[in-house]
Amino acid sequence: MLRRFWLSFAQAVTVLLALLFIVTTLKPSWLQHQGQLGQQLAGPIVALKEVAPNMGSHHAVESYADGAQKAMPAVVNVFSSKGGATRPHDPRMDDPLYSYFFGNGSTPHQQPQDASNLGSGVIVSSEGYILTNQHVVDGADEIEVALADGRAASAKVIGVDSETDLAVLKINLNNLPTITLGRMEGARVGDVVLAIGNPFGVGQTVTMGIISALGRNHLGINTFENFIQTDAPINPGNSGGALVDANGNLLGINTAIYSRSGGSLGIGFAIPVTTARSVLESIITTGTVTRGWIGVEPQDLTPEIADSFNLKQTSGAIISGVLQGSPADKGGMRPGDILLGVNGEDITDTTKLLNVIAQIKPGSNAQVRVIRKGHEMSLNIKVGKRPPPPKQASDDSSDQPNSN
Repeated sequence: MLRRFWLSFAQAVTVLLALLFIVTTLKPSWLQHQGQLGQQLAGPIVALKEVAPNMGSHHAVESYADGAQKAMPAVVNVFSSKGGATRPHDPRMDDPLYSYFFGNGSTPHQQPQDASNLGSGVIVSSEGYILTNQHVVDGADEIEVALADGRAASAKVIGVDSETDLAVLKINLNNLPTITLGRMEGARVGDVVLAIGNPFGVGQTVTMGIISALGRNHLGINTFENFIQTDAPINPGNSGGALVDANGNLLGINTAIYSRSGGSLGIGFAIPVTTARSVLESIITTGTVTRGWIGVEPQDLTPEIADSFNLKQTSGAIISGVLQGSPADKGGMRPGDILLGVNGEDITDTTKLLNVIAQIKPGSNAQVRVIRKGHEMSLNIKVGKRPPPPKQASDDSSDQPNSN
C-alpha cells in the first residue's frame, strides 16, 4: 500500500515538472504575468521601503566649474605698497667675512624700503567699485589691481570702515566683469561654498568647502561681527576675496582665518554680503559709514548676575556705565539697568545690542525696554551718531591678528 502511494506521488511530481518545462519553454510570458500579479499584491509594502526614481533624492554634483567660472573674472588681485619704511641695520653687516659670503657689503646702515601687502578684491559694479578688506590697503601709498583677464590699473580708496574691516576701492577701466550678489536669507549650514582669491601670491585659486556656521561673533576680530564660518581653505592673500555659493553668487568677503601656523586649518571667516552691501552703499553715497549710538558700556547678563538681581531671564545686557551727556544719559538710562529690548526687538547679549543700535538712523527715537530695581520700564532715547573709532598707531607690518 505504501509502495503504491510513493509510486503515485513520484508520477505526479514527474508530470508537474514536465508541464513546468513545457510552459517555461513555449509560454514564458505566462510565468511573467504571474510574477507581476504577485508584485501587485505585495506593492503597498514595497512602496513604503523604496523611493521612486528621481523623486526626493539629490544627485551628487560632479563639478562646480560653472559657478567658479561665473565668479572668477570679478575677483581681482590687490597689491598695496607703503613707502618710507626703513630697513633696520643688521650688525652682521659690519663683519667683512659675513658680507663677503652673503653680499650687501656696501649696503648703507639705513636703507629705505617699500613695505608691500598682498590681498584680493571683488568687483561689485561696472563703474569700477571694488570691495576688499581694510587691512589689505591700510596705510597704503599706492594700490594696484590686477584683473583675471590680464589688465591692471591703479586704484583709489573711496572709503574704509575699520569696524567691519571693509574698504571700497575704485578703478577706471571699461567692460569690467562684475559679481552677482547673493542672498544670505537662503544660506544654510552645510551649503557648498567656493573661496576665490590669491593665496600666497600664487595666482587666482578656487577652493571648496561648506558653510560651517552662521552668525559667528565674540571672536575679537572686528567691532561688528556676524561672520560666516567655512572650512573652504583660506590662506594669507585671500583677504578681500569672494566667498560664493555653488552658482557663483557672492555670499561674503573672506576676512580672517583661525591658524597657529599661518596656513589654513579649515576655520575661515567671511563678512556676510548683507553687511558688505550696507557698507558699500554707505561709503559710495557719503564717503563714510554712519551708525547709531547711545553711549553706554554694556556687558552680558550672566546667570550669576541674573541671580544677584533676582531675575528669571538670563539673556539681555546690563548697563555698567553711561557716558555723561550721551543720548542714553539724556534719555534717563542709569548704570545697573538691565536692557531687554530695543524697538520691540529682544536683546540677548551685548553683540545684539551693538548691532541693533548701529542700524538705527541717528536722530531717530528708540523705545528701550529696561528693568530697574525689579521693575520693568520703557525709555525713549534719541539715538546719536556713533563717533569714529580711535586711530591706532601705525605699524610697519601689514599683518593683523587673525587676519589673512
